[in-house]
Amino acid sequence: MKARIENDILLLDREDVPEYKKGGSTVRNSYFWALRSIAGKAGRYGDWEYEPEVWLALRRMLLSFAESGYLGIRETLLEFPPSQVIPEVLRDAATWE
Repeated sequence: MKARIENDILLLDREDVPEYKKGGSTVRNSYFWALRSIAGKAGRYGDWEYEPEVWLALRRMLLSFAESGYLGIRETLLEFPPSQVIPEVLRDAATWE
């Protein structure tokens, strides 16, 4: 998922966040609700926002869903622009584009 940090807020690109699909995959829908539940802002038409206080929980969640094997690596890995420094707490679940 494309990610960036602005003003100490982690932003996930709205085009890359998972979609909820009624009748869809249980794992994918659970992933959607888990990510949404800790987001400071998760609107349908904007980027999802995460404050630094939840970054550890976000990392744990991303790693847990990645280890399950039900979702692709691009769905559970934060992809930062090459110019961005990846915070230590997110490094296990992040890379550069």
